Amino acid sequence: MIRPQILWAEKPTQQTPWSDCCFQGACSPESWPSQDTAVPSATVPQGHVSEMKAMPWNWTCLLSHLLMVGMGSSTLLPRQPPPLPQKRPFVTFRGEPAESFNHLVVDERTGHIYVGAVNRIYKLSSDLKVLVTHQTGPDEDNPKCYPPRIVQTCNEPLTTTNNVNKMLLIDYKENRLIACGSLYQGICKLLRLEDLFKLGEPFHKKEHYLSGVNESGSVFGVIVSYSNLDDKLFIATAVDGKPEYFPTISSRKLTKNSEADGMFAYVFHDEFVASMIKIPSDTFTVIPDFDIYYVYGFSSGNFVYFLTLQPEMVSPPGSTTKEQVYTSKLVRLCKEDTAFNSYVEVPIGCERSGVEYRLLQAAYLSKAGAVLARTLGVRPEDDLLFTVFSKGQKRKMKSLDESALCIFILKQINDRIKERLQSCYRGEGTLDLAWLKVKDIPCSSALLTIDDNFCGLDMNAPLGVSEMVRGIPVFTEDRDRMTSVIAYVYKNHSLAFVGTKSGKLKKVPRHPGHFCSSWEPACFCPSCSLLSVCTWPPC
Repeated sequence: MIRPQILWAEKPTQQTPWSDCCFQGACSPESWPSQDTAVPSATVPQGHVSEMKAMPWNWTCLLSHLLMVGMGSSTLLPRQPPPLPQKRPFVTFRGEPAESFNHLVVDERTGHIYVGAVNRIYKLSSDLKVLVTHQTGPDEDNPKCYPPRIVQTCNEPLTTTNNVNKMLLIDYKENRLIACGSLYQGICKLLRLEDLFKLGEPFHKKEHYLSGVNESGSVFGVIVSYSNLDDKLFIATAVDGKPEYFPTISSRKLTKNSEADGMFAYVFHDEFVASMIKIPSDTFTVIPDFDIYYVYGFSSGNFVYFLTLQPEMVSPPGSTTKEQVYTSKLVRLCKEDTAFNSYVEVPIGCERSGVEYRLLQAAYLSKAGAVLARTLGVRPEDDLLFTVFSKGQKRKMKSLDESALCIFILKQINDRIKERLQSCYRGEGTLDLAWLKVKDIPCSSALLTIDDNFCGLDMNAPLGVSEMVRGIPVFTEDRDRMTSVIAYVYKNHSLAFVGTKSGKLKKVPRHPGHFCSSWEPACFCPSCSLLSVCTWPPC
C-alpha cells in the first residue's frame, strides 16, 4: 500500500496564480521522496459530486495519496525562458503515525476537505486545519466472517483489524458523507457533513455488505440524484472470489432517513430479476482468478459508466493454446434501468507508432473546451475521457513503465455502442460477453428503433462489443510510468495534469492545431513529489 501521510495546501494569499503553485515550497532536496514513490491513480469517485468547478475558496495545491489540483488563476506568458520558482508559504497536515490516506473529497460548496484514512475520517478546512475527526477502527474482525461478527457469532479466530477506507462520497442532497470501510464485509457509515456525527450504520442485512475486498480503491460509487425521489447509489467492486456474497455491480437505494431499513437495498429485487450483476461460478472454471477491477466511475447524460480491467483468455497469433491477458473495458448502464438490461461493455485502448497501450491505469472526465473542441470537431460542452494506459496486456500488478496519455470522445464510444445494439437486434453475431455467458449466445432479431438513449430489453442483454474503441494518443512516456490524471478547462483551453510513478506532476496543455509532442517545460526538480508548475508556454 502506498503510504503518503501528509497533505499540503498553499497558504491563502490575495491571489495565488497557477504559475506559482509548488509542492513543499521550492521542492527542497531534503523533501524529495525515493525513486519508488508513486503517485497512484485518482480514486475520487465521480457522479454529480466530483466535477471540477471553479471553487469559491482560495486554496490551490493539495496532495493526498493521489494528485489533486485546485483552481486558481494564471497568466499565459509569451515565449521566453520561464522564471525561477518562488518560495511560497505552505501549510501541512500530517495524519497519525503509520496512518495511510486512502480517499479524498472536497465539498464544492464550502471548500471543506474530507479525508478517508485508515481507522479515521478527517474533516479539514481549506487551509488544512483539522475541524473534526471520526474514528472508524480498528476492531476485532476476520475477513472469513460472513455475516460479520456484529450480526452473529463467528467461529473464525478474531484479530485486531484496521478499517481501511474504501469509498468516500458526499451526498449533497442529504448533507452527509458516505464512508465505507474494509471491516465487517464493507459496511458503511453515514456521517453528518457538519460535524461527522454518525447518522446511521446499517449492518444487519446482506445488502449492507458492499465489498469483502480489503484493498483501498477496490470500490467505486456513483450517486444519481433526483429532486423529489430517493437517490440511487451505483456500486462497482471487485469480489475477490466471493461472487455468491457480492455482486460486481449493482444499484442501491439512498434513503432520506440514514437509519431506514431500506438503506442500500437493491433498487429492484424479485425472485428472477434484480438491480445487479453477479459473476457466474462457471466463469471461475475457465479463469480461476477472474475478477473485474474498477479503475474509475462517473455519470453523464442518461448513463452511468465504469472503467475496468478484466482478465480473459486469448489465443496468440499462430498458437492453438490460450493465455491470460487483461483487457480494459468501459461499462455502461442506463440510470433508470432497474433490471440491468442496458449493461454493455466495450474494450478500449490506445496505439501510437505501432505500440499498443492496453492496461488502463487512470481516467478523468472533463469537458472539451472551445479550443480543443474545434480540433476534435465536437462541441465545447462535450465530455472527454482523459485516460492513462500502460504498454501491453499481460501484467496488471507490475505494469511496464511505457505509458500513454489518450483522449476518448464519449459520444464516439456511445455511437459505437449504438451500432452494436442495432446489429445485435438485427440478429447479427453473438452477445460476446464470455465472462458472463461462458458460451456464445446468438443475438435475436427484433423490429424496433434503437436511439441514443435505448436502455435494453429482456433479450440480447447483457451485451459485449468485440471491436476495440481506440483513443487519441496525446503523449507517451517510456521511463517514468504515468499513473494518474486530472483535467479541466481554463479560459477555453483543455489542460491535463499527470502524475507519474516517481512522484512527479506534469502538465499537458492542448494548443490550437496540434498536441504537444513533449511535456511542457515546467520548472521542477528531479524526484520532487509534485512539480512546480511555473508557466504555460506554448509548445
